[in-house]
Amino acid sequence: MPTLAVTVFPDFDAVGGRDLILEVLGALLTIVLVAAVLSLLVSAILWALGSGSGNYRLAETGRVGVLVSLGVACFAGAGAAWMNFLIDLGPTL
Repeated sequence: MPTLAVTVFPDFDAVGGRDLILEVLGALLTIVLVAAVLSLLVSAILWALGSGSGNYRLAETGRVGVLVSLGVACFAGAGAAWMNFLIDLGPTL
């Protein structure tokens, strides 16, 4: 039986404004990471002030803020790594 050679590859250049989309996504990632770091600093300060003064509600709010901002930063970084993995995996399928 003859084999049929079918090759299908994604054409990333077919989308107009691809460079602009990548630039905007990079800027959004930067904004998210800067906001997460600022939130981490403020939450850590609130946690320290609450623990030091015996205000447990303030300490709990600061602790939750620290955990949420760390989670946001991890998910933002993991999203970029996951996207790069999928783009590299695409041509091998």
